Amino acid sequence: MHRDLLKQAYSAMRHDLRRTLLTMAGMAWGIATVVLLLSYGNGFGKAIQTIFESFGATAVGVFPGRTSQQAGGNKAGVQIRFTNDDIELLRNNVPLCRHVVRMLQKDSTVQNNNRSFSFPVMGLDPSIQEIWNLDIELGRFLNDADNMQHGLYAVIGSEARDKLFSGMPAVGESIRIDGVTFEVIGVGAPRMQEGDNDNNRAVYIPYNSMDVLKDNHYLDGIWMDSAGLNHDKLNKTIRETLAAAHSFKADDQRAVFVFDAQKQLLQFGIITMALKVLLAFIGTVTLGIGGIGVEKALGARRHHILFQFLSEAMVITAAGGVLGIILSYAVSIMAGRITFYSAMAKHAEAADIRLIVSPMILLVATCILAVVGVISGMVPAMRAANLDPIEALRYE
Repeated sequence: MHRDLLKQAYSAMRHDLRRTLLTMAGMAWGIATVVLLLSYGNGFGKAIQTIFESFGATAVGVFPGRTSQQAGGNKAGVQIRFTNDDIELLRNNVPLCRHVVRMLQKDSTVQNNNRSFSFPVMGLDPSIQEIWNLDIELGRFLNDADNMQHGLYAVIGSEARDKLFSGMPAVGESIRIDGVTFEVIGVGAPRMQEGDNDNNRAVYIPYNSMDVLKDNHYLDGIWMDSAGLNHDKLNKTIRETLAAAHSFKADDQRAVFVFDAQKQLLQFGIITMALKVLLAFIGTVTLGIGGIGVEKALGARRHHILFQFLSEAMVITAAGGVLGIILSYAVSIMAGRITFYSAMAKHAEAADIRLIVSPMILLVATCILAVVGVISGMVPAMRAANLDPIEALRYE
């Protein structure tokens, strides 16, 4: 019996082929919209993650400020200064923190023969390479031996290399920083760089070698990595540790500034999830409009029984769904890379948005399609099944 009903449904679809094809097209466009909107949400999330990873997604920076509250007999406005003792305190009190790095920074005159520029020079411990995710294009990065021996070695950014050497080899050559000669041992790979920031103009030297350029008793900042740590607890532990050492209140937000890249990324993750939910809602509404087309197309045949209506609806929905998925793949391939961060930053093509059609998106879209197909077929089917035969014959 079911086979006969399926044959009748197929015959009904062929009888009004134009109606059937238009309805399938509506369902195809609806499912393609769902898939593409969810893919855009995925691509947006991936772009944000790439931006953070390019600068060090687990990096935590701690910087000294001034107190804004009275504490321990001291008035507000006391300058906080970090020393090597704070490095040891943080290493001992912050669990699961793999690296703790000292930082000094100075804008210096950097020269190569008759070429002279003002670049930011950073004195850092070598572990900063892992924290900041620094890639080296040529040569190598600083190591512990360079630091221990107070070696006069430098790693220069890609733009600094271009300006100082103008296409000539840089590794093994010498540059002068504020009149002190340093050997170039590495050139950094181009990094994402917004506007006039100094990501690719920076010069990195061993922290212990910074004493030839600047007093290195006090630190300009401390960097560490936070993988696997609770971020609120991390922030609290850092503040409590430094507050005890420097006699300020742990809740004094201006005494020290803590930047947590992973926490920022999690906040963007919430925004990304909200965007996905919104896009999924819009796509579902669009698909629902296609479902209304199925309902209208099927409602014209009032003598069909429930199964016939549902079978016709599901065939149209399934065929439209397959066409929609094929269409979404075609559009995602043709769209390629959608300009996002590269419109604001150099070397940022990796952080542009790409339409990522993942298996999870196809599963979600299929579930939505199934629900819409069943509902859009059920409504006219129930009406037809409950229709009085005499009324049906009158309209026939």
